[in-house]
Amino acid sequence: MNAIASEPATAHHPVVSKDQWLAERNKLLVREKELTRLHDRIARERRALPWVRVDKLYVFDTLEGPRTLAELFDGRRQLLVQHFMFAPGWEQGCKSCSYMADHNDGATVHLAQRDTTFLAISRAPLADIERFRQRMGWRFKWVSSHGTDFNHDFGVNFSEDEMSSGKVDYNYVMQPFPHEEAPGISVFCKDDAGEVFHTYSRYGRGVEVMMHTYALLDLTPKGRDEDGLGYGMEWVRHHDRYGTDPAAAAPAAGSCCAGQR
Repeated sequence: MNAIASEPATAHHPVVSKDQWLAERNKLLVREKELTRLHDRIARERRALPWVRVDKLYVFDTLEGPRTLAELFDGRRQLLVQHFMFAPGWEQGCKSCSYMADHNDGATVHLAQRDTTFLAISRAPLADIERFRQRMGWRFKWVSSHGTDFNHDFGVNFSEDEMSSGKVDYNYVMQPFPHEEAPGISVFCKDDAGEVFHTYSRYGRGVEVMMHTYALLDLTPKGRDEDGLGYGMEWVRHHDRYGTDPAAAAPAAGSCCAGQR
C-alpha cells in the first residue's frame, strides 16, 4: 500500500461544518445520478448487441463427466462465465481471479432465479482445479477447458507465437501483455432449438464488475489504495494468505493482470 495509507485520515483532508458538507454532497449526488443514468443506458445498448452463433464444438471436463458448452447451461437460457487464470502446471490459481471468485458463491442462487447459470472455466486440469477450489472453500461450479481452444477463441489465452510477437489481441486492441493467460467474463445464450450464441465479453478492468469489494471500498476515504493508474491489486492475496509474508502469497506462475486496460 502507499505511504499515505498509514497517515491519519485528516492529515490531508479538509474538515468542514455539516452544512458545508451537505452542500458538497449534493453537488456530488448530481454527478452520481448522471453516472447511474449513463450506466443504465449502456446496459440497454449492451443488451441490444448482435449475437454470434457458436458453431465450434467445445467439450469440458466437469465433476459430472465431459460436457459440451450447451450442456453447461444446466437447463437455463443464459450462461455467465468467469475466465479464471489457472494454466496447466500452475500450483494455484491467479490471486486476482481468486479475489474475483470470492464474490461468486453469494451471487449464484440469485443469478439462477434470472435464468442464468454461473461457472468458472480454466485451462488447468480438473484435478488441479478441484484441489484449489477445495482449498479456497468455494462452492460454485468450475470446469476445465484443458485440451480445447476455448480460452484462446474467447480472448484469454495467447499462443507462443502471439506472445513472441510482442503484442496480443486482448480487450479488443493489440497490446503488450505479460502472460499467456488473461482474465475475462463472457456471456452466452441458448435458444429453444439448443443453439448457443456468444452475446458479450469483457476484459481488463471490465472484470471489476465481479469485484464487489472494490465498489464498497470506492465509498471509503482510503479507497482501494491504488497508485492512480487503476492497478490496485497489490494488497490483494488469496484469502487464506492474508497475514502472511507477501512473498509467500505470490502466485507460483507470476503476477496477475486484472489491472490491465
